[in-house]
Amino acid sequence: MLVQFQINYKTQFGQQLKLVGSLPSLGSNNPEKGALMSLKSEHFGIWIFEVEMSIATDFNYRYFIKDNNQNTIIEEWGDNRIFKSENRLNKKILLVDYWRSSSDHDFILHSTAFTKAILKPNKQIKATKVKGDKIENTVILKFKPNVVRIKSGHKVAVSGNAENLGAWVDKKAVKLGNSDYPQWCAEVQVNISEFPVHYKYLIQDEKGKTEFWEKSPDRIIHLPGGEVPDVIEIGDEKFEYPKDTWKGVGVAIPVFSLRCKESFGVGEFNDIKKLVDWANFVGIKLIQILPVNDTVAKHTWKDSYPYAAISVYAMHPIYINLLKIGKLKSEINQQIIEAQGKYLNSLAKIDYEAVMVLKSRYFKMIYDETRNEFLKDPEYISFYKANEYWLRPYAAFSYLRDLFNTPDFSRWGEYSHTSPELLEKLTDPNSLHFDEIAVHYFIQYHAHLQLLESADYARSKGVVLKGDIPIGIYRNSVDAWLNPHLYHMDCQAGAPPDDFSAKGQNWRFPTYNWDEMAKDNYAWWTQRLRQLSLYFDAFRIDHILGFFRIWEIPAAQVEGLMGYFNPSIPYYLDELQNRGLWFDKKRMCQPYIREHFLHERFGDLTEFVKNNYLIEYSPGCFDMHPDYDTQHKVEEKLILEPDASPELRNRTERIIQGLNSLISEIIFLEAPGTNGNAFFPRHTVHHTRSYQELDNHAKHVIYEIYVDYFYKRNEEFWREKAMTKLPVIKKATNMLLCGEDLGMVPACVPSVMNELGLLSLEVQRMPKNPKITFGHPAHYPYLSVATPSSHDTSTIRGWWKENVEQTQKFYNEILGNHGQAPTECTAEMVRQIIIQHLYSPSMLAVFPIQDLLGMDEKLRLPNADAERINLPGNPNHYWRYRMHLNLEDLMEQKEFNQLINEQIKASGRLYPY
Repeated sequence: MLVQFQINYKTQFGQQLKLVGSLPSLGSNNPEKGALMSLKSEHFGIWIFEVEMSIATDFNYRYFIKDNNQNTIIEEWGDNRIFKSENRLNKKILLVDYWRSSSDHDFILHSTAFTKAILKPNKQIKATKVKGDKIENTVILKFKPNVVRIKSGHKVAVSGNAENLGAWVDKKAVKLGNSDYPQWCAEVQVNISEFPVHYKYLIQDEKGKTEFWEKSPDRIIHLPGGEVPDVIEIGDEKFEYPKDTWKGVGVAIPVFSLRCKESFGVGEFNDIKKLVDWANFVGIKLIQILPVNDTVAKHTWKDSYPYAAISVYAMHPIYINLLKIGKLKSEINQQIIEAQGKYLNSLAKIDYEAVMVLKSRYFKMIYDETRNEFLKDPEYISFYKANEYWLRPYAAFSYLRDLFNTPDFSRWGEYSHTSPELLEKLTDPNSLHFDEIAVHYFIQYHAHLQLLESADYARSKGVVLKGDIPIGIYRNSVDAWLNPHLYHMDCQAGAPPDDFSAKGQNWRFPTYNWDEMAKDNYAWWTQRLRQLSLYFDAFRIDHILGFFRIWEIPAAQVEGLMGYFNPSIPYYLDELQNRGLWFDKKRMCQPYIREHFLHERFGDLTEFVKNNYLIEYSPGCFDMHPDYDTQHKVEEKLILEPDASPELRNRTERIIQGLNSLISEIIFLEAPGTNGNAFFPRHTVHHTRSYQELDNHAKHVIYEIYVDYFYKRNEEFWREKAMTKLPVIKKATNMLLCGEDLGMVPACVPSVMNELGLLSLEVQRMPKNPKITFGHPAHYPYLSVATPSSHDTSTIRGWWKENVEQTQKFYNEILGNHGQAPTECTAEMVRQIIIQHLYSPSMLAVFPIQDLLGMDEKLRLPNADAERINLPGNPNHYWRYRMHLNLEDLMEQKEFNQLINEQIKASGRLYPY
């Protein structure tokens, strides 16, 4: 068998097209050993390569470009192509392929969000059989287009100038089969005299009536020079639709916020199925949730924060439905458990601690009753073997956390550092404590079963589950305990100051050691994402800007404004001097504290502060006392007892805020690892007294440095860093990727995301353009998720009353209404905003369920503030919002559901075309 590869791609100088595949002659899937293709036609960009096979065998392959100018690899989008030999040993086969650019927006529809859920066909279609026996002077054309966007029951067909292609008569067009969906396939025998063959694809309905033809010019297939092949396989990659792009609608709600009649005080994985039924009924195609990983650290309500997971793999036990595990043997125990669950389910908000106590007790009781059968269950054993790499360390961590009564493993003595030997000892099945380990296997197994069941149910209904990946890991997590070398444990991730947080944000997560992660090509990330793909077909990357650079705060500081970008290019002393800045390190890098502005910070406490927290080294000039010279020391030393009086709390808080403001009175921060020879400008430095009291020349130079650092200097550097990580992340799975790209967005971010086919996030009140107050959905890019609110913001109704002047501006300029804006956000106002988003160009319009309910005066909560999920400015926020409606009751709201369905349909977001 002779297999000839042919692909069209016009390379640039210094680029080479290579082929890699599972055959030894194609490098055995090792890109470094891939085959170099030959350029057959420079004008048309046709590259070829041949493989002689003595045995007919199936194989996979893909193309890639080696760019010798940049010393980089340019990958195609998608999985490897598959060649099926089909017992054609003595045949010559030509494979005509087309380059799959990762920046081509059409390929997004090939993600599993569409192929496994939204556009998954519900019936198999067989191809028209027109092949017949091979006769002389003919070539078999095997058409293999990839067509995802098609209504259920509709068919792909091909027609062209050849007689067996129907001679352009659509009723005689050859129907393709979808057994290898999203690839459609049919074979046609064509006489050599009919070449070059002109053809096009078309879509037909269930009865064979043509819906539409491709909009593109004729596709053309030529016979190659030399010996005529027996078979030409045409790998057309996409259908050229004459209609608008695909667009859909999603709903956003945390799992914990769901409410069903049979829940146990919190939303559960099992409840997702009822949400899927409602979404499918009204025409919603995507359900976006928050992270569902285990956050049990302190066994208090503070564990309700979903972004502080103790494991990036383990699911939170709170989401398990108890009755799906089974019933207890004791009728009294079972009755009491169910009664408690019913009571907790009646509460308006989640009582996190009570729910966890109830469920934890149940897990232990039912594990004890079913232990022997469970540990021998073949399905559990299969689950354990597939997940042992994370399950054993997680169980050991959870066991030690509870024994030491803290997740802070630095306080675990000899267990503070893990090793394979220690893990073997802790998880030994013959140990006396094994049941305290295995109960965590039991819990995770049932969490897996219940989430997978809901995920598969959603797929069967054409609805996508969209997960959420936090940018950081929890400092006291099994991940940090197991692999501390992958993280900068002495640093903290956060965000720089912005309009919503004047002092920035400190998330307290360690930052990633990307250099260490790169050594195995980011295996930690790819393994994590592949695990997620069991349950999700789309996911949101929280703070995707962290893949370009992260805002890093030294462990000694607390406020976000004391950070810098990592990685970023610092300013060395010689560069600062060449820019005309006389650099006095004490003046520039240490707190600038002067007598004349202390009273502004402390008022009647000024003398007390001077005597206890400052050292006067010159008249009117002060240093911080060594015991309080970092924000962390201030926070640690001025901690109050829980029973402290309100007056003492207020006084202490004033002192803490004042001292932190003095510590941040600096102009430059030292760059780590430079021995004090390089520096970063402090964010919002122009607000400091230290800057304001410099001479005009120094202020001018520092301002230019500031603008250069934050907006110019690092752009290409950050792009390069992102392009080493994000392509690997994207390639790890075939899920639909969405990036949360809010905040201080580098100029290089949109082009990188567009190039990789990643959807951006567009929040109307957080526009990317700093010169405008609101984004207009009509101007959003196609590769985006449009939303009016998020879990970190107030709802539409809550925002409406926050700032009367902004609301009025929005009412007149964005909504286009005249006159005075209503003081309360009426159902009609919410409806206008929802409709505006539905008609945006964005691929997805996703709405928090609170905003959808806001369109109905009878269904929405009277108090809009009660609908809010999170307050980002409060590090101790209690995440306990829960829907006030049961999903069963929501399904019965015919008028409301019809309203949503009609709006989705009218906006063109209901059907594939």
